[in-house]
Amino acid sequence: MSDKTQPLYRICVRGRLSQTGAAWFEGFTLTVDETTTPPQTRLEGPVMDQAALHGLISRIRDLGLTLISVQRIDERGMTLEVHNENLSR
Repeated sequence: MSDKTQPLYRICVRGRLSQTGAAWFEGFTLTVDETTTPPQTRLEGPVMDQAALHGLISRIRDLGLTLISVQRIDERGMTLEVHNENLSR
């Protein structure tokens, strides 16, 4: 499956990712929003399937980051579906 046919996701986490943490999300665009307190990091990129999405969420957990939101987006960056859940337990 090519990147063009893979769903795009925007994942938002609390805080900034270190260089090591950022390396876990190769292929994603990372943007830090400094206007929020604390800052939030937004990751945007293609996700092959639901198993890959769960893998990304597991990485976020493994890095000790707080997941704020997961959004499926179109190629223009417009939100298709929104799932705001606090998945840390």
